[in-house]
Amino acid sequence: MKILITGTAGFIGFHLVNKLIKETDWQVVGLDNINDYYDVNLKYSRLQETGIEREKITYNQPVTSTKFARYRFIKLNLEDIHNILALFKNEKFDYVVNLAAQAGVRYSLENPHAYINSNIVGFLNLLEACRKFTPKHILYASSSSVYGANKKTPFAVSDNVDHPISLYAATKKSNELMAHTYSALFNLPLTGLRFFTVYGPWGRPDMALFIFTKKILNGEPIDVYNNGDMKRDFTYIDDIIESVFRLIPSIPLPENNYHGNPSVSFAPFRIYNIGNNSPVRLLDFISALEKTLGKKAAINFLPIQPGDVANTNSDIKELYKLINYKPRVKFEEGISHFIKWYLKHYKT
Repeated sequence: MKILITGTAGFIGFHLVNKLIKETDWQVVGLDNINDYYDVNLKYSRLQETGIEREKITYNQPVTSTKFARYRFIKLNLEDIHNILALFKNEKFDYVVNLAAQAGVRYSLENPHAYINSNIVGFLNLLEACRKFTPKHILYASSSSVYGANKKTPFAVSDNVDHPISLYAATKKSNELMAHTYSALFNLPLTGLRFFTVYGPWGRPDMALFIFTKKILNGEPIDVYNNGDMKRDFTYIDDIIESVFRLIPSIPLPENNYHGNPSVSFAPFRIYNIGNNSPVRLLDFISALEKTLGKKAAINFLPIQPGDVANTNSDIKELYKLINYKPRVKFEEGISHFIKWYLKHYKT
């Protein structure tokens, strides 16, 4: 088997590569454009952990891992349709997991074009490549942000998601619609993954846990929005990766009784929540972080920001029914794992 994972210099993609090269005998190809949305040194460090040496990386030239002979990496933009099609033609992938995207709700307020180029144009190019070269199963990252202004919790995949409140969320909802169209027109098996607040070692510097940890250690105040009245369905990276890993061979089939449920279809199409189903008050999360660091945080309480959702909570019944796996890592344990990694990586 041969699998393409996009976004492998990123947080989730990096961890999925590690899982696949250590627990399968598959050929793994990673792809990333290594953009500068956040510190590229962290991205190159992730690649180095999987044996991809920074000085060997050049655009559109595959690099073989020095640690895992079955893993190769290619620096490539999904917007580069010519080279994406050539890659698919040469490699003939059995599976594709698209984790590449322009992430971040707040950044989408400042730089909307980056989201259209990466999340819409890039995803379209990937779908076109899959249409022409027909892998067995295509999985792609969506987001809990698609639930937007929904008030009913926990968020269920059967819920309507027509009221996004950020451009980032709108692009992820668009990805789901684009995926359904290609699934229906070309019989492509496509599965959407709505991730809920992923955290853990090697996480993104624009995420709350990373920001809070850095500022508390530096003696700087942290900004807490909506005056602290926030809940998040924090989901540890290992639970995310185990769920995705089990979903890869779970190829969706057409569903006859799909009416009224937007997560299934007459086409080979599915959408799943991948979350913890156990929301945590943000202030409790900060308290656990303070306890682990042995240091109190100075907090600036601020109003909610545009695009933010006050509460997230995932209904994961459909996912559990399929893969027989529920998240196992409690947030206190997950925070401890992250802090251990952070202190080692940044030598703090």
